[in-house]
Amino acid sequence: MYAVAIIGGGVSGLSCALTLADGGRRFEFAKGKKFLVVDSNSSDALKAVLNNVPGVKKGTTGEEYLAFLRSQVEEFEEVNLVEGEVCEVVKEGDKFKVILSDGREFESDTVVFATGFHSFNVKTDLVEVIPHPKSPRPGKVALKPKSENVFVCGNAAGEITMVATAAGGGVSVACDILSRWAGKVVVPHDSIG
Repeated sequence: MYAVAIIGGGVSGLSCALTLADGGRRFEFAKGKKFLVVDSNSSDALKAVLNNVPGVKKGTTGEEYLAFLRSQVEEFEEVNLVEGEVCEVVKEGDKFKVILSDGREFESDTVVFATGFHSFNVKTDLVEVIPHPKSPRPGKVALKPKSENVFVCGNAAGEITMVATAAGGGVSVACDILSRWAGKVVVPHDSIG
């Protein structure tokens, strides 16, 4: 059983997982929580060359950047990174069931969709699929949550389609989840020591 299942292992999904896992080490209310990231290896970042991402060396490939993010997330035993394609997400009572195309199933208390903006092929009634409001290319999609404890981050949330925005969107959703657990606004600031 996971506290949060993140569907999408691209920039926003990994950034969300990293912030949640780090929060689990910083805050008593988040200690012991486990997180799932399901990655279909289809992130747009895999095809990118990054030239304008703050803190990232110009010319870094998206593949290198994702590998670095993944290595950061893998430092946390609280995160389970799973390769696979999510085909369905259903709500059963106050829990969610994430079903992969190979038949594996996972349960969680919260679901984050970080599925990108090209299309949305997951069978679910937990989100509404709408035209992407900020994409420079037509035919792209965004998602609107329709249920409690369902979040959307990155390009799927209708943000500007840039790597830095996707990362920030994942971090923002993680802060929203941590804040909900704490019952107040929580920001896991970077700190020394």
